[in-house]
Amino acid sequence: MKLALCLFGLVVLSACHNNAYHNTLSKASKERKNGWVYVHLAGTPSEIGYQHGYLLAHEIDTSIQSVAYYLAHETQKDWSFYRTCAQNFLWNKLDREYKDELNGIVAGLHDQGLHYDSLDLTAYNAVEELAFYYVPQIMNRLNPGSGNNKAPGNCSAFIATGSYTKDGKIVMGHNNWTEYIIGQHWNVIADIVPEKGNHLMMDCMPGFIHSGDDFVITDNGLMYTETTITQFVGFDTTGIPEFERARKVAQYAHSIDDAIAIFTQGNNGGYANDWLIGDTKTNEVAKLELGLKNYRVWRSKDTAIIGSNFPSDPQIIQQETTFNVNDSTTSPNARKRRMEQLVCVNLKGKLDATTGKQVEADHFDALDNTQANNRCVICGHIDEDAKGCKEWDLAPYYPMGAVQGKVTTADLAAHMQFWAHMGHPCGEDFVGEKFYKAHPEYAWQSKFLQNMKAWPWTLFTATANAKP
Repeated sequence: MKLALCLFGLVVLSACHNNAYHNTLSKASKERKNGWVYVHLAGTPSEIGYQHGYLLAHEIDTSIQSVAYYLAHETQKDWSFYRTCAQNFLWNKLDREYKDELNGIVAGLHDQGLHYDSLDLTAYNAVEELAFYYVPQIMNRLNPGSGNNKAPGNCSAFIATGSYTKDGKIVMGHNNWTEYIIGQHWNVIADIVPEKGNHLMMDCMPGFIHSGDDFVITDNGLMYTETTITQFVGFDTTGIPEFERARKVAQYAHSIDDAIAIFTQGNNGGYANDWLIGDTKTNEVAKLELGLKNYRVWRSKDTAIIGSNFPSDPQIIQQETTFNVNDSTTSPNARKRRMEQLVCVNLKGKLDATTGKQVEADHFDALDNTQANNRCVICGHIDEDAKGCKEWDLAPYYPMGAVQGKVTTADLAAHMQFWAHMGHPCGEDFVGEKFYKAHPEYAWQSKFLQNMKAWPWTLFTATANAKP
């Protein structure tokens, strides 16, 4: 599938014009390592974009095709619908520098013979907030309640400091839960040195100008991650896209207060999250629970904060979700119980990079007090769960769960480093041939999802900070 070129006239760049970018490629680099694609990008917004689009052209093409195919099946909306959303209420909300970066990606893709445009890249960057917040809003307008349970359950995470960590400094860990057909493409480590703002390093999908699952470190000591708020209901098309606000925090925030201000200003409710934020300059961590109508902040220099897709603020729960805090059988509540056991009790005073990896790979079901592969464990495997996951409307054995993991510490982040694991953090491979034979109802995904291999944990270091 090759998507339409520049239907709305937003990007028209000739090959001759694009060639002007080629000198910028000397600032960039690309390396494949243990299932990841590491890219170093540097320069102006358009230069960073061009480097990104040119170096990751194949990966972007493959990922967009997978996403468009998945969305058409699961949301009953084709790619032209999402492009129209980008045109109608996303593109004009973006700052000039991020328009330039997206246009740069398009220019790089064009030079590699791929005819995408800025609407494609905008819709793609906004896939989470469009598919799982805007579309459910439309569904609820047509048939009240039909859009419930559509907000995704993405991720198991923690951030800790003070007496909860081995050295008293900040430790942060995260694993990404998503559909395997999408999550297999969440395999880019982007090391970005922009002309203005912070040097940042994050995991992301190819073609994203933000992390998307949100694991970010910066050279000024700020770091953040998140987990989504399950069964959230709400979206405001007049607000600023979540993907821009997340990128601005990474690039321009210098403190927890800065991060909160950027996340909340112009908030559209898209991709409603519990944001876990740390500042190594002050050794303080915080949780920003951000709905659409409400938000709340918790912060401390001696705490462990966990996230597994459960909301905490009573006002947000009551006014903006359909979440049942009393149902212990749901994935968010079962993982909350296990995360509290591990992070807040069993590993208190022991959290570091090594134990952080153990947390994100954990397979203990605190509901049944047994080792398991299901929706209730931190390293989730819904593809092996006979009950599926009702709170996200996922049928039994749906191919979704933990697709990768990351861990960092204050000392690692000071050197612009973090550990990353592609594939299930526990080390188990997803083998498509075996899975589809057992569950032919999901064979439609085999066009773009074959296997998802689990690679070893790998330490990544930003190029500008690498030792000679």
